[in-house]
Amino acid sequence: MSLSVHAPLPGRVLALADVPDKVFAGQLVGAGVAIEPARDRGALDVQAPISGKILKLHPHAFIILGTAGGGVLVHVGIDTVKLKGEGFTLLAEEGDTVDAGDPVVRFDPNEIDRTGHPAVCPVVVMDSKPNSVITNMIDAQVATGDDLFEWTAP
Repeated sequence: MSLSVHAPLPGRVLALADVPDKVFAGQLVGAGVAIEPARDRGALDVQAPISGKILKLHPHAFIILGTAGGGVLVHVGIDTVKLKGEGFTLLAEEGDTVDAGDPVVRFDPNEIDRTGHPAVCPVVVMDSKPNSVITNMIDAQVATGDDLFEWTAP
């Protein structure tokens, strides 16, 4: 099984080790990267990074189970669960089948900045082994839908 994961939003790609959260930085959820969102566009639509079914959907995070198996988590900001949905708009529903690029959540990273929570967005292959994601995109600027990384099950 392998996944081609696309950028769910525009911004600068970071290594998970640079995410200010021990769970993501330690790859305890899985391997992946993070995106520091672009701040010059106002509200951003966070799009499905793969095609599949929305397995879990919260205002601050969602998991898509890919059509070939394997799930990808997009977490919109760090500790943003504490915002209880304020500042986020759901654009899809849990259980929906989506294509890569379909909008799932809308938020404004500038508004998240004002709450004191980091707006950085980890994009992680659930339950994958640490360092199992291959990418040459660290520190690159990406547009929504750009190739972000490849992952293949060992």
